[in-house]
Amino acid sequence: MSENNDNNSIREAAIEKLKTVFDPEIPVDIYELGLVYEVKVVDDYKVYVLMTLTSPNCPVAESLPQEVKEKMLEVEGVRDAEVEITFEPPWDQDMISDEAKLELGLL
Repeated sequence: MSENNDNNSIREAAIEKLKTVFDPEIPVDIYELGLVYEVKVVDDYKVYVLMTLTSPNCPVAESLPQEVKEKMLEVEGVRDAEVEITFEPPWDQDMISDEAKLELGLL
């Protein structure tokens, strides 16, 4: 039971850390933008992040996943991190949180 609680608290901390990573073209963090599809703690304190980019030709396609991995490794208790990029489903503006839509003037 305590391992599950540890995993939940690590997952929550990982999500908070993701909110410090910003898309360079849009002044909103990648979590609120809806670029993060899944965050889970697997194996022995390893964080797995499934995410996308705003487009396959995104200028940070190389650097953004590495930045996300580095941020995940900063989370207390995380021993390893894996970041997987997918384009299924493709990202669109409907995935942006309402809070971020307000910030961007989309609502």
